[in-house]
Amino acid sequence: MKVYQWGDTYIAPRGSFFDGHVKVDGNFIAPADTHFWGKLMVAGRLELGAGSSVGGQLIAQSAVIGPRAKVKGPLITLENVTVCNRACLRSIQAGGNVILRPGVMVGDVKSDETIVVVGKIQSGNLLGRNVKIFGE
Repeated sequence: MKVYQWGDTYIAPRGSFFDGHVKVDGNFIAPADTHFWGKLMVAGRLELGAGSSVGGQLIAQSAVIGPRAKVKGPLITLENVTVCNRACLRSIQAGGNVILRPGVMVGDVKSDETIVVVGKIQSGNLLGRNVKIFGE
């Protein structure tokens, strides 16, 4: 399977499967239905598409997790994280802001900045400098 490169951004074909651990030295766009069976490490920004999954730990500079995506290991970022509708994550540890959209299922969330919850979610502890909750 070919991963395309545009500058320092790498793009996987839709529906790709990656066996084992994957390390990307730059930004990474994983379109819808892309699956990683091991750990995923991204030196830059990660965009994980709708219905995608990561079987292990996910480490990135910053991340956008698409709707209905699943991350079975902890998500660790140095900067901001946005988790879209109905995504399911084991836990989040972020150096920046965390945005959780409606229907998200997540364990504990730790942030050095603000955690914003939009709509109804299922979560463990929310530990951040600020926690803001907005209804739908």
